[in-house]
Amino acid sequence: MTTDQDLTMDGQPATSVFASKGTDVTPKKDKGVVKVVKRQGLDGEWPMIGDRVTVHYTGKLLSGRKFDCSRERKEPFSFNVGKGQVLKAWDIGVMSMQRGEVCRLLCKPEYAYGSAGNPDKIPPSSSVVFEMELLKFEGEALTGDSGIIRRIKVKGDGYMNPNDGASVEVHLEGKCDGRRFDCRDVSFIVGEAEDKGVPLGVDRAMDKMQKGECCLLYLKQKYGFGSEGKPELKIGPYKDIVYEVTLKSFQRAKESWEMDLPEKLELAAGVKQKGNQYFKAGLHHQAVAQYQRIVLWLEMECGTGMEQQKRIQSYMLTANLNLALCFLRTKEYTQVVENCNKVVELDEHNEKALYRRGEARLLRNEFSLAMEDFKHVLQVNPSNRAAHAQISICQSKIKEHHEQDKKTYANMFQKFAERDAKQVRKTKRRRDECVRNGMNGEVGIKRRRRSQDGQSAK
Repeated sequence: MTTDQDLTMDGQPATSVFASKGTDVTPKKDKGVVKVVKRQGLDGEWPMIGDRVTVHYTGKLLSGRKFDCSRERKEPFSFNVGKGQVLKAWDIGVMSMQRGEVCRLLCKPEYAYGSAGNPDKIPPSSSVVFEMELLKFEGEALTGDSGIIRRIKVKGDGYMNPNDGASVEVHLEGKCDGRRFDCRDVSFIVGEAEDKGVPLGVDRAMDKMQKGECCLLYLKQKYGFGSEGKPELKIGPYKDIVYEVTLKSFQRAKESWEMDLPEKLELAAGVKQKGNQYFKAGLHHQAVAQYQRIVLWLEMECGTGMEQQKRIQSYMLTANLNLALCFLRTKEYTQVVENCNKVVELDEHNEKALYRRGEARLLRNEFSLAMEDFKHVLQVNPSNRAAHAQISICQSKIKEHHEQDKKTYANMFQKFAERDAKQVRKTKRRRDECVRNGMNGEVGIKRRRRSQDGQSAK
């Protein structure tokens, strides 16, 4: 029978080692998580809240019984630290570790499996020991292309975030190549940060932040100052930048469900104008945010009279057409097709939607579909010269594609023919060898017979 003193570390009872060498890493200093370092880490950097961490771990009871081990599965475990995705002891312990560090954590029940334990594995109200190795960690990607990476230095309060159109007050510190170029308090509207000289990446991160949060934002050039840079701040083109952002306060904008239709229609006019302003300035990502607000507000509205219905349709047509144009500029062709489809659902003969969808399909090498769109454009407007030109391009591309296919298949068939001919020659050589071997065998037999006959005659 085992006891709570069976687990040993370096030949000594585990509890004694933790008592003599352990460090209390809990914020409350209640010894809920006590840490002993087994191997020091590689550098002086620690994970921050929200970082994606990857660990190996082994969990044991104080009786010495192992109840879980990632190494036995040969698969490390990843999670966002400090977000409550794992045991409280893990969030606390891992944030105290350096990359490459190996440590042991003695965890009280309230920081581990609680009074209930874990059926078949952890008895109720059990303290447990984890051996943890921090393999790697990286900031939290806020965009699909990892163009905005966030690392939280100070966690914010509550669960509310600024939404699109919210008024925010922030403190900013911007750096490029280690040089600070920006340090200020600034207020702006989420989605319109460009008006205050705040980069797109900071604007995009707002709806992920909480009041009082302080974070580092690592921005790729697309979300910073782009291909033009910021000469007045001595930042060259295509530069990655880092912003430390503190969200001091915010006032959320009304959500769509909090507004009635007349209010939405009234606001849509100003939002459309702001989107057009950004588009003309070449700020396509900022323009997209404005046009998408209109779609969000109105896509589920029907209106109560003919006038309202016409206004809703007009805004929806314009917003989706403008979104398609923006996405053409940013080379997001799937989005172009989706927005044009929405327009065609409302107006199947919309010349602009058909043409822009054709452009996107052509750029996606969907030549036949693109040609259908351009032909439809000519049915709507036979004098559209651009559509005529695009049809010629499509025909040329289709012909070129067919020629390429012919060459590909010709080469393929040639290779098959050569392989078959080679196989035939090989088979023929084998057959000839068999025939020769057979003939040689018969000649040899005849010679032996003649020799035997001669000997008998003597």
